[in-house]
Amino acid sequence: MFIAENHDIKPSEKKIWLSSPTMHPESRRYMDDAFDTNWVSTVGENISACEAIAAKKAGVKYAVALSACTAALHLCVKLAGERLYGKPNIGHGAVEGRRVFCSDMTFDATLNPVVYEGGIPVFIDTDPMTWNMDPAALEKAFEIYPDVKLVVMAHLYEFPGDIKRIREICDKHGALIIEDAAESMGATIDGQQTGSFGDYGALSYNGACEKIATYISCGYGISDGYKLAS
Repeated sequence: MFIAENHDIKPSEKKIWLSSPTMHPESRRYMDDAFDTNWVSTVGENISACEAIAAKKAGVKYAVALSACTAALHLCVKLAGERLYGKPNIGHGAVEGRRVFCSDMTFDATLNPVVYEGGIPVFIDTDPMTWNMDPAALEKAFEIYPDVKLVVMAHLYEFPGDIKRIREICDKHGALIIEDAAESMGATIDGQQTGSFGDYGALSYNGACEKIATYISCGYGISDGYKLAS
């Protein structure tokens, strides 16, 4: 846990920008093409092409575009919850009343879907080396809450977390992983794209990350080679 008085950290004299969108002429051409062909919808040639490119880049079998990465993460939580606990009754969430381990330093969209689906976020401390979920803290959390079966971890600022170690810990405890790789498209671990290590994963082409679309890659395990993306 970060305690300010234990660190001699001084504020930067200049503003540090997270990221700014970069628009290229091709982007406008594809937007105009969508209008000209009357495909301002959830289908169309450009969307299908983007899905195919995204799936190939992530090394998964399928990719399906959504309106935002928050929607992708919400679908991940619904799918994971139904897989773990069965289909909920109408008006009830997929993880209702269940604890879910979540990264404690990330954009709130990472864990909002857990709350949407009635879950109880349990925050896992951050590893100062990776700025992401600390595997040691995760292992300790499983000792405290051994009944937890879902982990939502994020790769922050395009820095991959120790997802391989997190994968090992979750496998040992029979837990599923939702991998929020919204900020790490292009980041790899041993040549493997982030977002493809978890049971469910979401990647984003959000403008703030200099990207242009959103997709989610969901699967029932890495080893069987089957991935469904939405």
